Amino acid sequence: MLSVQRMTPFYTSKEDFRLRLVFAYQYFSIVKGGEVFQFIPSEGKEIVINMKSLQVENLGEVFVFQRGNRFIRLPLYQLLLISDLHMHLTIILEGTMDIATEMLEVVVLEAESLIEQLEAENRLRMIDYALEANDRAMFRDLTEGLQ
Repeated sequence: MLSVQRMTPFYTSKEDFRLRLVFAYQYFSIVKGGEVFQFIPSEGKEIVINMKSLQVENLGEVFVFQRGNRFIRLPLYQLLLISDLHMHLTIILEGTMDIATEMLEVVVLEAESLIEQLEAENRLRMIDYALEANDRAMFRDLTEGLQ
């Protein structure tokens, strides 16, 4: 059984509903038999996660780890099966989801503010229309909420 000692993305990007985690030297290491193997980006270097289904999309990507002159080549699907990689991915995703949730809350507040502003402007236009059309009932209905 392998265990992930360190897993910190060097670069993270979100494109539509995909999250790309790119790894570089010294940001990813595993422990096998008490020995630490460092990630080297000679073949695969990124993990792509579908944020809708929370599934890893590039399971065939091959990650290479090195200790001295020994190398371990593991496809991502195998690394997920024989290590605790999923736990580290969960921690990274939780941080990403928290940021996304905070951003969503800000966007919702801005949208609500904009809607209130547009409704107030529309009410003023409707009052102007009621005055032009000499529609007293409409004018009364529109101005009741302003007092």
